[in-house]
Amino acid sequence: MEHHIRRAEKADIERILELLVQVNMVHHRGRPDIFKGPTTKYNAKELAGILEDARMPVFVCIDEHGRIWGHAFCILQQIVGDALMTDIKTLYIDDICVDEACRKQGVGRALYQYVVEYAKAQDCYNITLNVWSCNPQAMKFYEAMGLKPQKVRLETIL
Repeated sequence: MEHHIRRAEKADIERILELLVQVNMVHHRGRPDIFKGPTTKYNAKELAGILEDARMPVFVCIDEHGRIWGHAFCILQQIVGDALMTDIKTLYIDDICVDEACRKQGVGRALYQYVVEYAKAQDCYNITLNVWSCNPQAMKFYEAMGLKPQKVRLETIL
């Protein structure tokens, strides 16, 4: 499969919402005590607003026929003047999803590499993201991309 990455557009919303359901269901299956399913974290109106926000770039991976096979939601973050933290610019990856029908075909890798180049062009110091421990495939993928734990969030269920 040939990969082409571009900025998401309003015409992509329906397909992105389909992919967001897949993301949700991975988390719902892993932690039904926390995640409802099937649903999405954004509705179409909220997603339209995100696509217009320069601080929240969304990228899609399309094939030669224009079909969207994956997306990457990102958030540009910057700490300035904090008493404890240094002034760095970070690109936070809120979500990367590859359609279940085409995993293991390089879509996730292409999206991640594109995001890395985008972050460099924005003069970011680093890229961060969160991975739920109930999603070991995602953790394995990100480790293969060279990411390392920055901090660990622990819980106890009462």
